[in-house]
Amino acid sequence: MKPPKQPQPPESNQELEFEEELLLLERSLVDLKERYTQVQRDRISKAEYEKRRQELNQNKHYTPEMKAELKHIKQQLEVLEVSLESQLFSWKSVKKPFWQIIRFGGLGVIIGWILKSYVG
Repeated sequence: MKPPKQPQPPESNQELEFEEELLLLERSLVDLKERYTQVQRDRISKAEYEKRRQELNQNKHYTPEMKAELKHIKQQLEVLEVSLESQLFSWKSVKKPFWQIIRFGGLGVIIGWILKSYVG
């Protein structure tokens, strides 16, 4: 039989919270590193595609293969642009600060109304 569970002291709860936050921070850091690596790869790919497009555009006589390649390059550049526009930015990374702003901003407005009612 297990002994009854003893209530944990507050220090233990704080340690658990700290460990949870630390794990969350480590996961966020890994996600950030992965996204940064992806952005770097996308920038390199974009530069290579743009260089190839310039090479093809310098030629005055387009063959059907060159036109197809230009079309493919244009599509790939559009995909990379979308990927790079969202670089290192997501709702997940903004969610916590957003709600803190809403919470404390709203609290500030309420305190302002209370102070205004006392003053005037």
